[in-house]
Amino acid sequence: VPGACGVPSASGVPGACGVPSASGVPSATLRAAAIEGAQRRFGELSDSVLERLAYELGIIEEKGFSAYFLVVQDIVRRSPRVCGRGSGAASLVAYSLGITNVDPLRHNLYFERFLHPERTDMPDIDVDFAWDERDGVITQVMNAYGVERCAMVCTHISYQSRAALRETARAHGLSDAEISSMQKEISHLRMGADGTRVSRLAALRRIRADAPWPEILAVAARMVGLPRHLGVHPGGLIITPGPVARHAPVEMAPKGVPIITWEKEGAEAGGLVKIDLLGNRSLAVIRDALANLRDNGHTLDEATWVPEEDPDTVALLARGDSMGVFYVESPAMRQLQKKTRRGDFEHIVIHSSIIRPAANRFIAEYVSRLHGAPVPSLHPAVDRLLAETYGVLCYQEDVSRVAVALAGFSASHADRLRKVLTKKSRADRIATFHDEFFAGAAARGASTQVIQTIWDMMLSFDGYSFCKPHSASYAMVSFQSAWLKAHFPAEFMAGVISNQGGYYSLAAYVGEARRMGLAIVPPHVNTSAWKWRGAGRELAVGLMSVAGLHHDTGHAIVRRRREGGPYVDLADFFGRVRPAARDLDALVAAGALDGLGACRENPTGRLPDPPPGETRPRQLALGLLMGRSDPGFGLGTGFGAGPSPRLPSGPDWSAQEKRIQFFRRLGFPLDAHPLALFELPGRGRFRAAHARTGRRVTFWAWPITAKTVLTNRSEPMQFVSFEDETALFEAVVFPPVYRKIGDLLEDPCPCRITGTWEDDQGAQIFHLEDVVEKSTRLKTGTRASSGARLSSSTRAPIRTSV
Repeated sequence: VPGACGVPSASGVPGACGVPSASGVPSATLRAAAIEGAQRRFGELSDSVLERLAYELGIIEEKGFSAYFLVVQDIVRRSPRVCGRGSGAASLVAYSLGITNVDPLRHNLYFERFLHPERTDMPDIDVDFAWDERDGVITQVMNAYGVERCAMVCTHISYQSRAALRETARAHGLSDAEISSMQKEISHLRMGADGTRVSRLAALRRIRADAPWPEILAVAARMVGLPRHLGVHPGGLIITPGPVARHAPVEMAPKGVPIITWEKEGAEAGGLVKIDLLGNRSLAVIRDALANLRDNGHTLDEATWVPEEDPDTVALLARGDSMGVFYVESPAMRQLQKKTRRGDFEHIVIHSSIIRPAANRFIAEYVSRLHGAPVPSLHPAVDRLLAETYGVLCYQEDVSRVAVALAGFSASHADRLRKVLTKKSRADRIATFHDEFFAGAAARGASTQVIQTIWDMMLSFDGYSFCKPHSASYAMVSFQSAWLKAHFPAEFMAGVISNQGGYYSLAAYVGEARRMGLAIVPPHVNTSAWKWRGAGRELAVGLMSVAGLHHDTGHAIVRRRREGGPYVDLADFFGRVRPAARDLDALVAAGALDGLGACRENPTGRLPDPPPGETRPRQLALGLLMGRSDPGFGLGTGFGAGPSPRLPSGPDWSAQEKRIQFFRRLGFPLDAHPLALFELPGRGRFRAAHARTGRRVTFWAWPITAKTVLTNRSEPMQFVSFEDETALFEAVVFPPVYRKIGDLLEDPCPCRITGTWEDDQGAQIFHLEDVVEKSTRLKTGTRASSGARLSSSTRAPIRTSV
């Protein structure tokens, strides 16, 4: 169709992007830039560096990709902190240009995974920026290269289970309340194409599915995967030699950026240049933590910063003490670290790559071999390739390299095999590769048993996997994060919480900070920044975490304090900030106005005169702050028409009531674990830190994240992370128990659990047998908290996934 319509081809775009070139020839400019950058990286250039640069530049120039590299280099210069990742991190040219930050020679990264002589499509360099800087970088790039020449790739948003269920239920005439009620019942579960999975899991969870719900579930299941609307690709930016509209259909996205109506595959097939510019919260964590350090008087020369060689950082990772550390904080990854007890760079790269859903059997074999079990010989050609991973296929390029070495595949054909193996929908395309692989390997003397063993390892690359350059790039970020946690935990945790990312909830990260010995400092208008801040052994809550406080008001509080000094009393605060009623309510409840003439239950002190021109809502807001809600408060003669009334002083809250109020407003208590807020019948002295292998116990714990998976028999089970005051631990819920307890672990509240501590290749895991009871009753306080139950708004769902 494009050919019939006379649409201009976008081929040749790499050489026509308008990149400044001193010589006018992109290849010469790239060669000079690569040599100059390599000298900055290495100093005097060794023969191995020069040979690798010559090899890479030869391929890049032959393929006509020189300008593409120069474009990416131009883009990364627009931010001081970037992380080039993906297969492009195997390129020494990219490392020399400052696009990537991992030395491909030192870490033995396979350039041909990124680019080889037989490759005909464009190379793909992905670059991460701090999540809150990425949009600004994209805007800069569009302005620099011309808005009419730039657009984002689209994604076709399809119906997922929740949207499909809601739309189908509406079509059946159900109200939003009825729909929301059912959606809460089925929670995070996803529907399979035939609807059987949700029906089966719903039955397991004892959900009543009366008419018309069976029909709704069946219809909604068929809708899953159907197109719904266009979205913006997370980072795919297109740059064309002329207006984008001459090469692809373009429309404006609701976000306000132009998008082409092709997805990335269509863009590549159309010869368009796509550069992935993505957001990464951990880069912002590191940025904010380092800025926090500078504010605290610490200096760090990043040019000489080599965190992967720091013994304390390596030890932290070896212990699996990596909650909050980018790329290695998931429960599965922390458990693998505990099993292996390895925290050096090369092993972190292996571990972050081998963690994939279909590889569990091979992970167990890897751990055994790491600790001394013999590594069986498969074939001389394969043994050499897999020596560093103990005979286990770990990286995407392992598939390609083994296919070339053992089965005689060409580089391009091996690359096609890799791509098919890592796609979710591969069944119809894998048979041909299977026969070719077996025939080629047999012709080179491999036994059927060896070929089958290797093929089984290849099949474990199901759905998703990683190449070594990608994992190595992210491991560099992991080590920077881990170094900060090891040496400056307060500043690091402040950065983690402020950037609101990661695997766990705010309350879970606060719990980790408390276990690290950090004191949590409450928010206050005279001391708090908008973001969290760390110093020494203290972690100060940022105003961003005060529920109900508007973003603009929070920033105004900090700005006016910086301009005019601390607020001396309520009158001063009102006059300079002018907060709305909702903001006042939030600040008072969080204790952020303590000491300015108000207490949280019944503030006392003289009402300030309002600034000129105040209105009734403003007066009511002042009344709310002063503990009065009657409509006539502050009206009648008006403020300023005489002395402001005084309210009688009331007793301040008890320590327990303050904890509860903080929990309601901030999501965590200030000076104790959430377990301390609840009545826990029968709680003995046992705590998670007392765990011993083989010991069967019943005790109280708090669930923080859960992952539901299906066994080989399609039976659901769960992996759950728990914590108490003393430790974080992992639990497994096998199918028989899961059928019994259903979704009892999905609410973040105290659970009294029974089970046995077991050893899993050197890491402890709790084999959960039962949830005896749950507690939602808060401990008795002196007044209103007596008998109170945890509200649904406080019980935000824990992080769950399928």
